[in-house]
Amino acid sequence: MNITVIGAGNMGSGFVKQLAKAGHQVRVTARDLTKAQALAAVQAGVTAVPAGQALGDSQVVIVATGYADAVPALKALGPLEGRIVVDITNPLTADYMGLTLGFDTSAAEEIAKAVPSAHVVKAFNTVLAQVLADGPSFADGQTVPVFYAGDDERAKQTVRALAESIGFKPVDAGGLKNARYLEPLAGLNIYFAYGAGQGTQIAPTWIHRV
Repeated sequence: MNITVIGAGNMGSGFVKQLAKAGHQVRVTARDLTKAQALAAVQAGVTAVPAGQALGDSQVVIVATGYADAVPALKALGPLEGRIVVDITNPLTADYMGLTLGFDTSAAEEIAKAVPSAHVVKAFNTVLAQVLADGPSFADGQTVPVFYAGDDERAKQTVRALAESIGFKPVDAGGLKNARYLEPLAGLNIYFAYGAGQGTQIAPTWIHRV
């Protein structure tokens, strides 16, 4: 799969590492292009490019930025008609302990409004950067789930395949409006990791009685 990653921070670098390892062709861009270049230098199959050249023939664009930077970063790529945009953002407050959106909208829905020609899928927002970088398998044999939500079935299946290709367990979370549930879930996960001191090797999941 041809994939563009926007962002060279902790989440961006985690995606680049895992996607390249799985054999995807990756273009990475960032506000600081030198960070993207440093990331590409150590990963086969990865090219660092300025924003205006980053889209290319990528089927999928992963927005690995903060929520406030997501729409400007996407628009800097150029026309997104028909592309699949994976929104991993959470609309966090400055102290990371709350959300700035909720109830009647979500970060994903606001991004979808801003880039209406793209197919936005919420995914990976409940996966901490450290978990993404280290891989989806925990020592107890559990596989980290990736909840994904969107309104276009083809886009959702593409994101499902992407998550599976890097070893995560995809879980269909319904339509894009269900990002209103996924974003608070991510906020709770961040609280457990940092506010409650549980550490960053954690992930939310559902268990089934057998």
